[in-house]
Amino acid sequence: MPVTVDALLPLSLLESVRGADTPEDAEAEYVHELRNKRLGLSDTVYAEIQRYSEDARKNRRVDNERARAIATLIGRRPDAEAVFRAAGARLAGQMYDSLSSTRRGLVRFLPAFLARPLALGAGKSVFRRYLNGSLSRVGGYVMLSVPESATASTAPKGIGCTFYESSMGELLRRLVGGGGAIEHVRCVERDEGACEWRAEWR
Repeated sequence: MPVTVDALLPLSLLESVRGADTPEDAEAEYVHELRNKRLGLSDTVYAEIQRYSEDARKNRRVDNERARAIATLIGRRPDAEAVFRAAGARLAGQMYDSLSSTRRGLVRFLPAFLARPLALGAGKSVFRRYLNGSLSRVGGYVMLSVPESATASTAPKGIGCTFYESSMGELLRRLVGGGGAIEHVRCVERDEGACEWRAEWR
């Protein structure tokens, strides 16, 4: 059975490409010429953003291979790492916003010994839904495991994996004000079965 992902995943990639390729105000008068040169300003990317926005609005899931195709295009860019990181942070913001305001408030205002278990539960829920990932606590760390990455092997030197690293870091920042440095401890690019990241849980 084909692996599917939440439509917000490919949407975050496309919106980050568009953001990276949008000219500064001084260049605004040249937008029409730039459209032919910058992927993010192309009519194709605009149409795909509209398509995935509609899918996301209707809570539709999409084939993981469609997300991989977008990630592969990004992986060819000289600014691929910056785009992947921006996309991961963008998706993490949407993941956080999907939590109820009550849940976010409890995590923010309760004492740490009560808030941390709630934050971990929230993280498990959104990582499973949006990234097909599983979040768990192992001692003083939290571990994110993604067996079917949409971005692994799409750019040289594991750059595609920074999408998930950025998403994990941003969500932990929003939930608990941090999470420590994130380490990529396993990777499908190294034939290790899954991509896995570890962050301090303090």
